[in-house]
Amino acid sequence: MPRRGERKARVRNSAPKPLPTRDLDHVGIRVLTWTRPGGTSSHFVNPAKYRCSALAAQLADEWITYTRSMARSDGGANLSQAVRSFAKFVDKHLPTIGVDPADARLDGHKVDLVEVIQLWEEDLRQHHGLRSNSPYDKTNCLLTLIEQRALKDTSMPEALRVRAKAPAAYPTYTGEPLDEFSNAERLDLRDAARDAIRSLEARLARGRKLLGRGVDPRDDGWHEPANLLWAATHPSLLTGKVLKPQFRQNVLSWPEPVKALLPTAPDGTLLKRGFRYLVAELGRLLYPTEADLQAFPVLLMLGMSDTSPEELHYLQLPDIEFTDGGVRLVQRKYAGPPGPCRPAPRSGAGAGGGSAGVRRGRCLGRPGSAPAPAGGH
Repeated sequence: MPRRGERKARVRNSAPKPLPTRDLDHVGIRVLTWTRPGGTSSHFVNPAKYRCSALAAQLADEWITYTRSMARSDGGANLSQAVRSFAKFVDKHLPTIGVDPADARLDGHKVDLVEVIQLWEEDLRQHHGLRSNSPYDKTNCLLTLIEQRALKDTSMPEALRVRAKAPAAYPTYTGEPLDEFSNAERLDLRDAARDAIRSLEARLARGRKLLGRGVDPRDDGWHEPANLLWAATHPSLLTGKVLKPQFRQNVLSWPEPVKALLPTAPDGTLLKRGFRYLVAELGRLLYPTEADLQAFPVLLMLGMSDTSPEELHYLQLPDIEFTDGGVRLVQRKYAGPPGPCRPAPRSGAGAGGGSAGVRRGRCLGRPGSAPAPAGGH
C-alpha cells in the first residue's frame, strides 16, 4: 500500500497504431527465389530505383502474388522484366509532358496510365523491331498484373480496368505469306542444295580416310584425330570420364589437330568448346546430321515441280531406284487415299477396294549432271 503523499504512476493505454495501408511507407526490394535443378535462382524488382516507386511497388507486389499463386516454375522472369521495363519508361516519358513520375499509381487519377501503356507499346515496337514478339509478351504480362490488381482494388480507374482486359495493341508476328518461288530463286535453292550435298560428301570422305588410319588410342595416343575417330566407333571409349584424363581442362591448350575438329568461325575463333562438341564433330565425320539431309528433299521437290509434298508422304524405299544417271522414283495413285493410320498398300487392291496403279516414274539427275528425261514404268 503506498504511503501518504506517494502517487503511483498510472499506466495509460497508448492509442492503437493505425492499420498498415496497402502500400508500405518505405519501398523495399521485391525478391522471388525458387529452386531449380542445380541450385537456386532469384529475380528482383527494386522500386526505389525508379522515380515512380509507388507504381513499381504495386506492380512488383502483383508479380510476386501472381507467380506464387500460379506456381510458375521460372519465377515469373518475364513478368519481372515487364515491370522493370514499364517503370523505366514511365520515368523517361512523364517528365517530358510535365508530370511527376511519383504521381503515377494504379489507383491514382493524376496520370493517365492507359495512354502511357499505349506509348510504351509503341516504344517497345521501335526498340525490338516489327518482327519481334517481345512487345506482345511484355504488354501481355503487364496487363495480366493490372487485371489481377483490378479484381481486389475498387479504387482503380475504370478506363484502366477496361484496358487491362483488352489484348495487346500489337499481336504476335506470324510471318509474311510466301509467294511461289521465281525461277531465279529456284536456281539459287538448287545450287545451295547441291553445294550442301557436295560438302557433306567431302566431309564423309575425309572421315572415312581418317578412320582407315585410326587405331586404338589406348595404344597409340589420344591426340591424333584418326585415333579419336576410331574411338568414336567404339562408344564405350569416347566418354567424358575417359577423355578428361587425356586432355587439359583449358581447351586452348589442346593439340592443334584436335582443336581443328571443333566448330570455328571464319577468323579461326572457336565457337564451341568442350568434350561434348568434340564428340559431336567426330560423329559428323562419320554420319550425316538431320540438317545435312534437308538438301535432298529440296532437290527432290525442285526436280518434281508438278508434285506436291503431300503426294510424296507415302514414298518408301521400294519406290526408289538408283541408276547411273540419278534416282528414279515410282509413285502410285489409289482410288481411295489411305488414311493417316493406315499404310498405303504396296500392290494389288487399294484401300477401300479401289485398285492401285502406277502413277508415274521420274528420274532425277545427280548434282552436277544433266537431268535424265522422265519416264514411266
